[in-house]
Amino acid sequence: MNPIVTDMVSQMTLEEKAALCSGADNWHTVPIKHLKLNSVMMCDGPHGLRKEIPKPEEHFGMSESEPATCFPPACALASSWNRALVQRVGEAIAEECRNEDVSVLLGPGVNIKRSPLCGRNFEYYSEDPYLSGQLGASFVKGVQSRGVGATVKHFAVNSQEYRRMVTDSVVDERALREIYLYAFEQVIKLAHPWCVMSSYNKVNGTYASENKMLLTDLLRDEWGFRGAVMTDWGAMNDVVASIQAGLNLEMPSSTGINPDRIILAVREGRLSEDVLDRACADIVMLVFQSNIGKSVQYLFSEHANHFFAQRAAEECIVLLKNRNAVLPIAPMRDTVAVIGEMAVRPRYQGTGSSKVNPSRLLNPLDEIRKYDPSIAYAQGYDLDSDEPDERLESEALALAATADKVVVFAGLPDRYESEGFDRESLSLPENHNHLIDQLLRVNPNLIVLLSNGAPVSMPWVDRVPAVLEGYLCGQAGAGAMADILFGAVNPSGKLAETFPLALEDTPCFNYFPGGPKTVEYRESLFVGYRYYQSAHKDVLFPFGYGLSYTTFEYSELSLSRDPSDSDVLNLTFRLKNVGHCPGKETAQLYVRDLQPLLIRPESELKGFEKVFLNPGESETVQMKLHKSDFGFFDTRLHRWNVYSADYQIMIGASSEDIRLTEIVSLKADDDYAPPYSYRELISYYDFKNRILTIPDLEFKRLYGAPLPRNDQPAVGTFDLESTLGDIRVTFLGNLLYRFAVSQQKKQAEGDKKNKEGSLGKEEPKSTDDLMIAASLIDMPLKSLVLYSGGILDYEMADGLLMMLNKQKGGFKALRKAYHARRKTNRKRKKNRI
Repeated sequence: MNPIVTDMVSQMTLEEKAALCSGADNWHTVPIKHLKLNSVMMCDGPHGLRKEIPKPEEHFGMSESEPATCFPPACALASSWNRALVQRVGEAIAEECRNEDVSVLLGPGVNIKRSPLCGRNFEYYSEDPYLSGQLGASFVKGVQSRGVGATVKHFAVNSQEYRRMVTDSVVDERALREIYLYAFEQVIKLAHPWCVMSSYNKVNGTYASENKMLLTDLLRDEWGFRGAVMTDWGAMNDVVASIQAGLNLEMPSSTGINPDRIILAVREGRLSEDVLDRACADIVMLVFQSNIGKSVQYLFSEHANHFFAQRAAEECIVLLKNRNAVLPIAPMRDTVAVIGEMAVRPRYQGTGSSKVNPSRLLNPLDEIRKYDPSIAYAQGYDLDSDEPDERLESEALALAATADKVVVFAGLPDRYESEGFDRESLSLPENHNHLIDQLLRVNPNLIVLLSNGAPVSMPWVDRVPAVLEGYLCGQAGAGAMADILFGAVNPSGKLAETFPLALEDTPCFNYFPGGPKTVEYRESLFVGYRYYQSAHKDVLFPFGYGLSYTTFEYSELSLSRDPSDSDVLNLTFRLKNVGHCPGKETAQLYVRDLQPLLIRPESELKGFEKVFLNPGESETVQMKLHKSDFGFFDTRLHRWNVYSADYQIMIGASSEDIRLTEIVSLKADDDYAPPYSYRELISYYDFKNRILTIPDLEFKRLYGAPLPRNDQPAVGTFDLESTLGDIRVTFLGNLLYRFAVSQQKKQAEGDKKNKEGSLGKEEPKSTDDLMIAASLIDMPLKSLVLYSGGILDYEMADGLLMMLNKQKGGFKALRKAYHARRKTNRKRKKNRI
C-alpha cells in the first residue's frame, strides 16, 4: 500500500473514515478538508457523458444533463468489431469528461446478453464473453488514456431488469466463470480500470455488493484488481458485510444512515478498523489518480467529436440482406420514397441512466435528401401508437407506388426497451409490420432500415430484398445511414448477437426472467450461438454475420508453434477483396473440441481481426491462440484446466460461415475425468425439444447444491428485500408505494406539474415515467430507505415491517424510531465534517 495513502488514512477520525465510504451526494465522494483530500466527481456513461444539471433538494432521480456527444451505444458499437474504434470512442468521451471536470465515467457495461428481452441490452456489447471483454478493455484503455477513470459494470450476472434489485442469480460454477465473469476478467487484466461497480442482484445467494468471492477472492486476489469498488446506485444491502467483503464505496449518499452503521459496527467490534482502513485507502488512491489525471490538459472539439461519432456509426450498421443488389441506391437516378416516422424522429439511444443530451442531432430524412433533394416522404405510422393508421398508410402506399425503391424506417420506439423493465416479445410494433406488409403489395423493392437496441422478429424478411440493421447509432447515425444507403460508405458491421427465429427458440425461454426471488440460469454455458449451434437450430441471422457491397476470399490457413512460447499457436491466412469496391471484413476465429469429455458448446469465439482492403488487394492476417484458449473451468480444482484432445481451428465470416479449417492436437500434462456422467446431465448433451427444458435434478447436479426456494413474499414473511410491488397487497404497502411514486415524480419533474394527474398512475405515457413506474414496483424496502433522503431509516423500516406483517407493537416501534432519527439528524447538523 502507498505509504502516503496509509499516512493520510491514519490521520482520519473514525467518523471521517465512515463518511468516506459513502457518497457526499449523487455524484461526488466525500472530501476531507483538513487533509486537503478533495472529492471525486463521477458521471454516467457509457456511450457519452451524462453530467446532470443540479436541482435544489434533489436526492435521487433523472435530471436534465449538460449537452455532450452521443456516440453509438454498445449494442451498435459492438457490431463494429473494431478494437481501435472502440478505444478512440473512449478517448473522445474522456476528453469531454475532462472538459466538464468529471474524473470517473460509469462505464463500460460488459454484462452478457442472455436474453434478447433484457431491457438494457442496448448498453451491453454481446452474448459472447470474449468479444465483450475485448471491446470493454479497449474502451477502458481509451478512457483512462486521457486521465479519466473507467468503471466496468455491472459486476456480476446482471442480465435482466425485472426485480434486478432483489433477484438471486442462480448459476453453476462453470457458466459463472466461462460466460458471466470472463468479460470482466479480461477487462481487469488487460486494461486495469480504476473502478468496478457491483450490481444490484444476488449471485448464488449473496448480494453482489457483499459477495467476498466476487469482490476479494476473484477480483482482487486472483485477477489483481487494485482499484475501488462502488455499488450501483442504491445497491447497498448491508454496509458492514460489504466492507468486509471488499467493497469501498456506497453510491449515492445514504444521508448518514450507513456511515452511522459503520461507526457502530467498529465500536461494537463487529468491523475491524483495519478492514475499514483498507476500504478508505482505495478511495484515497482514487482521489490521487483523479488529481494526476487533471494535471494534463486535452483539447476538446464538439465539432470533431460529432464528425467522429458519424465515422464510428458507419462501422456499426449491419447489412443483413441485399437481394439482387438493390443497395446501394443510385443517387438522382433511382426514384426513392422514404416512409416511416423514425426517418424524422430517429431512435438513436436507449432510455435510463445512460441517456445523453446530444450536442446536436442529425435527421435521417435531411441526410438522405443531401443525395437527392427531390426524395419524397410519408409518415406511414404514428410512433406513439402501435395501431395501424389507415390514413397514414394510404398516403404511404400512394407514394410507394410511384417510386423505384422505397426506404422504410422501422424499429422499436423508446417505450419498448429501457432501463428498469424488460421487453415482452421480439415483435416490432404492429403498425410497423402492417405497413411493411402493405407496402410490399404495391412495390417489391423495399429497403427496411431498423432502429432497435436488441434483436427483433421480421415476419416479412423473406419478401423484402434489403434489410439494414441500424441498431441505435448515436446523434450522427443518420448521416451514416444515408452514406450507406447511397454507397458512399460500404457497410462493415457484423452482428455481436444472434437474431433467433422466435422467442421460444432462445435457450433461456423457460427461465427468463424468473422470479419472484430467484432466476435460474439452467441453460448454463449454452448462451446465444453456443446454444443454437449445439442444438442445430436455425436462426434468423447468426452471430458474427454481416454482408458487404464487396466480396472477400479466404485462403492459405497456416498453423505453427510460436518459437518463443510453446503454449502459443500462430495462425496466418490470406484475405482478399475480390469485389469491385473498397471494404472492411471482420475475420473470426472459432475453436471446436472434436472429442469433448464434458459439456461443451459446438464452437467458441477466440479471436477476430478487422481488415480494410481495396478491390483486388489482399493481406496476410495474423492471429494467436494460447493454450488457455482451449481450456475450461474445472469445478473440481476450481481453476482453469486443459485436457488432451483434437481441436478444430475455424476461420470464417461468421459463426456459421466458416471458410478455412485445420485440426490441431493438444497434449495436456494430466488425464482428465469429468465430475458427472452423460446420463446424469443428458439434457445438456441431447437437445431434442424445440424449447430447452432442463429437469430440476439435472440442474441441481450441475449447480452442485440444493436449489434455493423461490416463494412469493406474503404477509408474515415481508422483510427489507420485499419490493413495493410485493407489499402493495396491503393497505399500508399501497400507501408506501403511492408515497414513493409521488417523491420520484417530484424529483424527476422538478417544479413542473404532474402531467399524469392522479398519484401512482400505472400506465404512464412517457418512457421516463414508464421506467420510473417499473423501477418503483421492483424497489425493495431497503432501497426505499436509502432513496428517502433521510425521511426513513432502517429502524423505522423495521417498525413498518412489523405493521405490514401484522405484528403487535409495530406502530409504537415506528414512532420510537422516528423520534430517534430526528434526534440523530439534529446532532449530525451540528457536527458536519
